[in-house]
Amino acid sequence: MEKTEKEALFSAIQGFVGNSWNGSDLFPDPCGWTPIQGVSCDLINEFWYVTDLSIGPLHDNSLTCSENSEFSPKIFELKYLKSLSFIGCYISPHNLVTLPTNNNWEKLAARLESLEFRSNPSLIGPMPTVFGNLQHLQSLVLIENGISGTLPPNIGNLVHLKRLVLSGNRFSGRIPETLGNLKELLILDMSRNSLSGHLPTSIGYLISLLKLDLSNNMLVGNIPSDVGNMKYLTLLDIRGNSITGGLTTSIEDMESLQELVLSNNPIGGDISRIDWQKLQNLMILDLSNLGLSGEFPKSMIKLKKLRYVGLANNNLTGYLPSAIANMSAVGAIYVNGNNLTGELKFSEVFYRRLGRRFGAWNNPNLCYVGELMSTRHSPIGVEPCKSEEVLVKTSLKYGNTLQHHSAWKTKSNSLNPDHISNLVISSCGIYGFWWGFLVEAFIMILIWNY
Repeated sequence: MEKTEKEALFSAIQGFVGNSWNGSDLFPDPCGWTPIQGVSCDLINEFWYVTDLSIGPLHDNSLTCSENSEFSPKIFELKYLKSLSFIGCYISPHNLVTLPTNNNWEKLAARLESLEFRSNPSLIGPMPTVFGNLQHLQSLVLIENGISGTLPPNIGNLVHLKRLVLSGNRFSGRIPETLGNLKELLILDMSRNSLSGHLPTSIGYLISLLKLDLSNNMLVGNIPSDVGNMKYLTLLDIRGNSITGGLTTSIEDMESLQELVLSNNPIGGDISRIDWQKLQNLMILDLSNLGLSGEFPKSMIKLKKLRYVGLANNNLTGYLPSAIANMSAVGAIYVNGNNLTGELKFSEVFYRRLGRRFGAWNNPNLCYVGELMSTRHSPIGVEPCKSEEVLVKTSLKYGNTLQHHSAWKTKSNSLNPDHISNLVISSCGIYGFWWGFLVEAFIMILIWNY
């Protein structure tokens, strides 16, 4: 290894882990017989050069940062660096550090492909605009830091990005329209920030995208119809925002979707607006607390891979189709907090299989059928249906006398005991005790026959 390369590496490491580390035992060089954990090298023109540097507790013998970590400028002299990551280096509230915003980053622009800062709550300040000049960058990951401010528009210059993850920071302001320039992007995660404004229409230009997570921000407006252009998207998560305007029918075009999570938005509109059976790869569907109206979509029952259905806390009406029990892959259904009516006609096997993962409570006009069902397997928070009385006339004949009595039969095929008592009493008054006894015995036989 060249002397200047070795000095730059040692100085960079000491800035993060402290001066107690001097690398004096790394003979003959850091990439030879005794390599440093978290440092990788390539042999270029018969010399070792650092290509990957990772500081943080990845492995038991990894280099870990000291409480007073410093960002040494010597790191920018590692001219063959392809990957740079820092994990858990800035965690002390007494040692707040800002990312270097000078043009030194451009020294790494020719080769740097991956840049990552993860779990550094004391790393504050804005994202350096100079990041937009790292033209070979394929992965930019800033997770769980204290980075704030708006997203620089020149982030759209990173046209080779495959992964852009900015979750768990303090970013604010609008998502720049220039984001649509990142045509090669596969993963976009800006969740858990304070981003506001409308979703940019240019988001539909990200036709290679596999995962899109903008959850838990302050976004407003409609879901752009252009999202239907993302044919390969498997995850769409925009929960926890202020999105309105109803469900866009362009969702039907996203046939690769496996997870659709829109919960906790005032979206509103009719749930039946979407032909759900077109999303045959869907496994997770969470539409809870959206203010949706309409009935449970029968087209949703045709989704053979669906495992989770979240429709809680909406304004759904009508009955819950018994065909839901035929959705063999479903392991959880939540329809609680709606205005569903009628009877739940599921078997005890269905309730036993889902248990507490079947939520139908807080539907005041909903009840379940099943008199012989164990209460342990009945739907939680749902009352059993009250018997509906249907008049059944029973002809009783004794000797040459024909008397017609109205015995009331319930919908559950059991005779009303109150009417049985009245029948016996009236019979006793006419024919005496033994006639009443015979009538009661006859009615008991009817009960067993039914």
